[in-house]
Order: sequence, then C-alpha cells, then structure tokens
Amino acid sequence: MRFGLAVAIAATAIGLARPAAPADPPAARLLGSFVWQRDLPWFGGWSGLEISANGTGLTAISDRDGTLIFARIARENGRIGGIRILRAIRLRSSTGAPLSGRIADAEGLAIAPDGTLFVSFEGVHRVARYATPDAPARVLSRPRDFLALPRNGSFEALAIDPLGRLYTMPENRPNRRGEIPVYRWDGTRWSVPFTLQARDGFLPVGADFGPDGRFYLLERDFGIWGFRSRLRRWDIRDDRPQDETTLLQSGFWTHDNLEGVAIWRDSGNTLRATMISDDNFLFFQRTEIVEYALPD
Repeated sequence: MRFGLAVAIAATAIGLARPAAPADPPAARLLGSFVWQRDLPWFGGWSGLEISANGTGLTAISDRDGTLIFARIARENGRIGGIRILRAIRLRSSTGAPLSGRIADAEGLAIAPDGTLFVSFEGVHRVARYATPDAPARVLSRPRDFLALPRNGSFEALAIDPLGRLYTMPENRPNRRGEIPVYRWDGTRWSVPFTLQARDGFLPVGADFGPDGRFYLLERDFGIWGFRSRLRRWDIRDDRPQDETTLLQSGFWTHDNLEGVAIWRDSGNTLRATMISDDNFLFFQRTEIVEYALPD
C-alpha cells in the first residue's frame, strides 16, 4: 500500500516519542532483523514475499511497477548475513506489455509447486496467473464484489494451500458484521468459504500457508506513532477457521511497514516467519527483513 506523505509516517520520521509495546509477551521469538539496501531506482516497495523450503531462496514483488526479484540469501548461524539479487523482471499485462501506472500495483505473491506465479493487485482489483515470470498475465475471473473494493484497500494478501487453491482478502472492506471476507479460487470460480474476525484496528496485508498446513495472516496498524504488526494463525477444518492464535504483536515502530510474509522450517525443524517491509520509496523508511521463530 502506498501512503504518500501520510501524517502517520511523517510524524514518526520527525522523531515523536513512541508508546510502550504491549504488556503480554509474544509467542514468537525474534531471530534477527536485516536492513536490505541497494542503490537501484526500482528497488523498494516490496509487498509480497516467498521463501524457499531451505530458507536460502527469496522471491519478492514490488507495488510500484510490478518488479519481481529472485535472490539468494546468505546465512550466518541461521541469520541473514547478505542477499544477492539473481534476477529482476517487470511483470507483464495480459497483452504482454510491461506493467505500468495504476495496473502495476502488485501486492500479494503466491508460488505453486510447479513454479506458476500468482499475483494479487490493488488499483485494478484482480489476481493474475503467470506461467513463467516473463509470460503475459492471465487474469482470473473478477466477481462483482471485486469491482466495489476501495482503490487502496483491496488485495494485499495472497496465499496458496496444499491443494493449490488461492486465498485472498480485501485489506479494508469488512462485511456487514465487521468480519474479513476470505475469497478462495478453486481453479474455476471464487467463493467465500469463511470469514475472519477483525480485531483491534489491524488490517490484513500478507498471508501464507505454513508447512504445518495452517493459515497465517500478517496484519498492520498505523497511526501517528508509526507501524505495528501482528501475526495470527488458524487451523482451517471443513472451511472453518479454528484455534486462532496470536503469535506476534509488535509495538509501534518495532519494525518498519511489514507487508509480506513467508512461513517455512529451518534445518533444525524450527518453524519460522520471514517478513519484509514496504518502504514506500520514502527516505525515512527502509526495506527490513525480519525473522521470528514460531511455536508449533
């Protein structure tokens, strides 16, 4: 999501004092934070993230112009020590032209086992399929609900389950009961198999299915003190979200504007959440990659 020179961010940039973090200790344990800097005009705005099963491959999508990057993570004692970009490519529209303007606001990323990429977009609300990174987009059908979504509040989060079904949700369009509608693509059509309870002003910005089969949701809140993040998870049984657990709830500006999340297991069988921030191409923000160890 692009905020411009929003009051919330600007107030943080000029150094206002920060309120204390929540009193309850988080269930997740911080492993490290890595600030990723590259002097390239297109580098930034990372909103969607995938991490390979061994934790060394990184794929990310930018919301500025649909740039997709593939990178290799170097780790030192399990922590990120450096990242090398292997390839960067602009995604294409259904006509084959490089994405630009309003249609280029790519937000969510999900990769199928066969390498097919799926990307969710704001601005023009849609989910697109890419057989390869440089292939033309195939836009999935768009039900009437999609057309009524806010321009800057739709599909930030995208995830793919073990059966290959896609899940997305609007960032800021609750239903009449104030719940988050979750849309699922089964390969033929969209449905709303379940909703999630919205809580405490947090909005959904990233999602993933972990190797444990559970559904993880990264959420964000922001105000004059900056950003705070929350990570929740559920077991999805018979299209019902159960056993909701809040794994992480950060204080304001503990981290930057975290938007992308990937769940994986390391060589020690520890469940990890890797998250990346969208710097909005603003000088007082940064591209931050944070990792947390999660309880099983």
